[in-house]
Amino acid sequence: MAMTVHCDIVSAEENLFSGLVERVIAAGALGDLGVEPGHAALLTPLKPGPVRIVKQGGEEEIVYVSGGYLEVQPNSVSILADTAVRANDIDEAAALEAKKHAEQAMENQGADFDYSRAMSQLAEAAAQLRTIQQIREKLGKH
Repeated sequence: MAMTVHCDIVSAEENLFSGLVERVIAAGALGDLGVEPGHAALLTPLKPGPVRIVKQGGEEEIVYVSGGYLEVQPNSVSILADTAVRANDIDEAAALEAKKHAEQAMENQGADFDYSRAMSQLAEAAAQLRTIQQIREKLGKH
């Protein structure tokens, strides 16, 4: 049996996951990182995107986080996110519409245009779509 570490993924709304995992893969502010049992202590901001969890026994789950923090302690991994959603629960049509709306806002900049807000919305929609794509690849659907 593989070594495991306890992992919690929580958002402002709910405790999305709590259990033993063999590995956690997430997009940190400085690049992708994989955390396994015995990893050094760490605290890093997360970029919006997918977090892959390899549960005890090898089953994988993918969760979308809108950003937040990943903390590694000797016996636990914690992900604290503003928003966290299981990849299966992401509304692809809504994410595509949000991406299209943000792109249009950037093309049609008016006097009250907020570039940083439009870029943030575009990044979040693209991250949700990346998460959907990852789950499709995992399931063998393209």
